[in-house]
Parts: sequence; structure tokens; C-alpha cells
Amino acid sequence: MKPKGFDYLKVATSQEAVQALSDGGDDARIIAGGMSLVPMLNFRLAEPQILIDISKSEPMNYIRIERGAVEIGASTRQAQLEHWDQLADQLPLVKAALPFIGHYQTRARGTVCGSLAHADPSSELPLCLATLGGEVVLRSTGGDRVLSADLFQTGMLSVAKRADEMVVAARYPVKKPGEGYAFTEMAQRRGDFAIVALAAVASAGKIRLGIGGVADRPTVREWDMLDGAALDDALNAFAWDLGGYDDIHATARYRRELVRRLGRRVIEEAVSCRV
Repeated sequence: MKPKGFDYLKVATSQEAVQALSDGGDDARIIAGGMSLVPMLNFRLAEPQILIDISKSEPMNYIRIERGAVEIGASTRQAQLEHWDQLADQLPLVKAALPFIGHYQTRARGTVCGSLAHADPSSELPLCLATLGGEVVLRSTGGDRVLSADLFQTGMLSVAKRADEMVVAARYPVKKPGEGYAFTEMAQRRGDFAIVALAAVASAGKIRLGIGGVADRPTVREWDMLDGAALDDALNAFAWDLGGYDDIHATARYRRELVRRLGRRVIEEAVSCRV
């Protein structure tokens, strides 16, 4: 199929973009990389009357460190972040996750903020944002507001963003001394959507585990440092709380077992990486 007809507007700044969103209302959509939106247009799952293209916006294309977080602008591509020379030092969890995101060709077009706005529960970047306790910056003609990751993603492909707002930036907290990080996922093939994705952060007295691909959005659980049977029990309870679902790729039972087994693996890796 092909998309329904639409008007196209290329903008240079976020101010132009939010004004166009305000003028267009529910019929306007932002497009940057198009890796998620274009397939939805082709299948007519989305039928906007105007597309507002921010892909060439230089003011929104940046990676910078501000107030203990790496801030990433709305037109910044995933490949740019992947090749950022400070990534390993500042965001080791994101560095571990990026190679799992699609393929190089899609990362060369897809944007970081676009992945967050699309809010697929299997996506790696929303999972990392939730596990690290990051936030997004939303902008409209009325100004900016900031939402934490747990408040921003409200469900499957659903976020707490009004029709007149756009995601202008994402903020990922930088690596803290004494913390270790690990990421892994299980998919049918490398680059496919994750059946289960797992991100872990370990500090001196706490472990935090984020799970994607099981519930309708990334889910994070934090415990005091656990090992042995106590960790197995905690992972088992987490798996049952997530529930899971059956589809053509895996059963709910298999997803829960991945949470238990891979959860222990990423936690142990994160603990071993603490420096």
C-alpha cells in the first residue's frame, strides 16, 4: 500500500515546527528519520494531512553534556550517538544497547528522540532511558515541559505528549562512579524486534533491572543487592508481575523464563563491571 496524500513542510527550527503543529492540530505529525512513521503511513495506520520534516534542522542536531545528563536533540540520528567519542565514558549502557537497534542502515536514518516518541515496548532506547531514570523535553508554542521516562511512556505506542507538542530533546543521566551497566536481548535474528530486552545498573548497594518486550512499556524494578536464591526469587516475582503474552514469536511462559535467566546474567555482568 501507499500512504494517503499529505502536505509536506520542511522546517529549520523547533519554533517553526511547534508553530506548524499548533496550526495543524491533530492532522499534523513530525517526521525526522521516518523509520517508524513511514511504514505506518504506507499501511495507513497513520493518516496525517501534513508532515513536518525536522531532519535537516541543525539547531536540533546535537549531543551535549548538561547538568549530569547527556542531552540529545530531536534531529540527532542514532548513528551519530553510536559514533560519539564520549559515549563509552558517559553512557556505557546506551553504548551496549545501540548495536542491537535494527541495522546500521536504519540507525543511520532513525533518530534517538523519534524512537522515544514512537514508544515501541520492545525498543532499546526507551528501555535505557527508563532504566537510567532519564527524561524528555517537550515543546509547544506555550513553552517547554520536562517529563521523566516513567511518566512519558504510558503504554504501547503511547506517550504523554499533546498533539501540539514535539519531543525536542532526550536526557540520559551520565555514568556515576561505582556503577556497572549491562544490556542484552533475545530476538529471532540480530536486528529484529526484541522478544525480551534487558538493561541492568548495579551500584554499591542497589541493583536496577529494566525489561522491555514483555509488558506494554519498559518496566523497571530496583532491589537491594541480591545474590543466590534471593536474586532468583526476586527475578521470578518480577517475571510473574510482568505477565507476558503469547504471539507468533514466543509464548508468555518463554518470555518469563528469559526474564529469569537473562535477568541474572545482565545483573551479574553489571555487578562485575562496577568501577
